[in-house]
Amino acid sequence: MSNSAPPPDVSVLREIVQRDHVWPRMTAKYGVSNPLPPWKTSLDALCDVLDRSSCDAQVPDFKTRRDEEDLLTASTYSDLPYPENQLVALAHSLLTHGVIDEQELQLRLATVRQRLER
Repeated sequence: MSNSAPPPDVSVLREIVQRDHVWPRMTAKYGVSNPLPPWKTSLDALCDVLDRSSCDAQVPDFKTRRDEEDLLTASTYSDLPYPENQLVALAHSLLTHGVIDEQELQLRLATVRQRLER
């Protein structure tokens, strides 16, 4: 993804954004007082692992990942609050680089949703 070209549209991420299930809305709906979502620690850990990863050429390096995150959070995902915009930007970047594909992401999202709905 270059800084001059607009980022490609990713339908699975567009659908997630359209649902508007952002943490501030969910905390208000369910009376949760924690200002950070429970998945934020996992997101930070994943970013740390990716930053140290050098075994796979598809994984963007630290600078590339952060530059893409900055671009995506300022444009495509600017309507999302932090840290949701960081999470979706990371997913977008990993999809763009072929680390994960949309079908695999959809399957993983379905698995997580099933666990939450039990």
